[in-house]
Amino acid sequence: MTITAHVLRGAVAALAIALAAPLAAEDDAAPASTNTAAATAEAGAPTAADARAFVARVEAELAPFLVDYGRVSWLNATYINFDTDTLAAQYGAELTKRQVAYANEAARYAGLADLDAETRRKLDMLRIGISLPAPSRPGAAEELNAIATRLNSAYGRGRGTLGGQPINGSDIEAEMGNLARSPDELKEMWVSWHDNVGAPMRQDYARMTALANEGARALGFADLGAMWRSGYDMPPEQFAAETERMWQEVRPLYIALHTYVRRKLNEKYGDAVQPRTGPIRADLLGNMWAQEWGNIYPLVAPPGAGDIGYDLTDLITKKNLDPIGMVKIGEQFFSSLGFAPLPETFWERSQFVKPADREVICHASAWDIDNVDDLRIKMCIKPNADDFITIHHELGHNYYQRAYNKQDLLYLNGANDGFHEAIGDMIALSITPEYLVQIGLLDPKDVPSADKDIGLLLRQAMDKVAFLPFGLLIDRYRWGLFDGSIPEAETNTAWTRMRRQYQGIVPPVERPADGFDAGAKYHIPGNVPYTRYFLARLLQFQFYKAACDIAGWKGPLHRCSFFGNKEVGAKLNAMLEMGASRPWPDALVAFTGTRQMSGKAMMEYFAPLMKWLEKQNKGEKAGW
Repeated sequence: MTITAHVLRGAVAALAIALAAPLAAEDDAAPASTNTAAATAEAGAPTAADARAFVARVEAELAPFLVDYGRVSWLNATYINFDTDTLAAQYGAELTKRQVAYANEAARYAGLADLDAETRRKLDMLRIGISLPAPSRPGAAEELNAIATRLNSAYGRGRGTLGGQPINGSDIEAEMGNLARSPDELKEMWVSWHDNVGAPMRQDYARMTALANEGARALGFADLGAMWRSGYDMPPEQFAAETERMWQEVRPLYIALHTYVRRKLNEKYGDAVQPRTGPIRADLLGNMWAQEWGNIYPLVAPPGAGDIGYDLTDLITKKNLDPIGMVKIGEQFFSSLGFAPLPETFWERSQFVKPADREVICHASAWDIDNVDDLRIKMCIKPNADDFITIHHELGHNYYQRAYNKQDLLYLNGANDGFHEAIGDMIALSITPEYLVQIGLLDPKDVPSADKDIGLLLRQAMDKVAFLPFGLLIDRYRWGLFDGSIPEAETNTAWTRMRRQYQGIVPPVERPADGFDAGAKYHIPGNVPYTRYFLARLLQFQFYKAACDIAGWKGPLHRCSFFGNKEVGAKLNAMLEMGASRPWPDALVAFTGTRQMSGKAMMEYFAPLMKWLEKQNKGEKAGW
């Protein structure tokens, strides 16, 4: 995920494309263009020339400030204390003022009939690009950003418990995937994290929502959710319908996977812990949020085919790969496609491991501080398969950021936010056994034979497919909070209800109505729109299939690796370097040959698994 793409959504890429964007609405002192709006009004009706001059001013004003803001945000994320919180809140409040001023002035020009296409596109980006719009009244931006900073830091400092002892967020994520933990230990970690981290945020989050909704309405939107949905080159209601269409394309695969995994958990734990029918207990799925289930693969692996012949975490351990070595392998993949090496400053300035002497945000993120070449990642890398894959994901952001760095400031972003998330994941799909042999991690004799394909696909599905409903519901839940269809009194009960509806999971214990379990997921207090991850899960398969087609791959799709194929790299770069300068269908068709996002490539990839799951699930009650 990137943090930059968040500042002026669809516009500025000077911060980070992190898996988490902490301060989603922020920047510098009141811009000169704030005063020019009044001057223009006095001079008469706005003209297309005024609009072009305004856009040029915005880009000139923002560029230097965003470098400073990026550095402040980096410092706050990697050195959490009172002073960095204060600086981040100060810069955030200034950016919010600037964003609101830009958005309001952009709205004045939006109705002009004689605007050229580029000016109109940039005006739209300014008008709808604020993730966290503040009301323009005095004090509102300061209050909003103080809350945003407070929520972000509260998450970074969050602790659960294990055996009654405190455990930080990074460690608790690892322990939730530890199969040696008992159901009671998993329950303790799940409950303590949600109670200690989420619940205290509820009042602040409600206030932040009220302020942001007020800001969105002032910009002409029904609410903040409608504003978020307007950033996809189509009306917000059409975008909501498009995501539903894509979900329905892949939902049968998720239902089949859920049914199979539930049976395996029942066989492992018994009816008292996990019943054979109905929803799955959330803490049993190897992840604090049940968003990805790969950590429990050994519990559900099919006999024979389940042993895929190698374990990536073991391979990393046996090779004694340290965090830098893992990142070097990720860089090597992009280099093999023809991309230039990462700059030396990347290795000097990135955070690869959790510092022992201070609080940091471990949530993985990719940063471009100067919109040129000051690329960084921020992680707390552990030598395991998950972080190996995440490294590829984050580097995908970095290479995307650098590919479009010659675009105008307002085009320094992905074609849509799902694109940015999908690029690294497409690369990660190419982490096949054959690829692991190519880079010297796997012995050729250990490459699994075709009879292991179901195991390979099931392992992938435990992350890729299991994530889909979670990726969809995070924003659908917030859309409900923003538009009032979820009343304040149902803040927590609606979260539990929607997780059951979409994911088919339930908490391990009854949840209090006055809690805020959603706040225990970073992207909620971090105010990061989440539908991008749902889109990315599907787009990565579209991109992957396109890359394999370009490379002339003839075998099963899931065995394809395009490592080393310069033709794929050249065509991929042609899409990446467009940034946000064109509507996303133009970028999509340039690489894939189609203008519609779809779940069909994912269904093709997992077709052998779907057929196998249907056989395994005979006699089982599907759904919940």
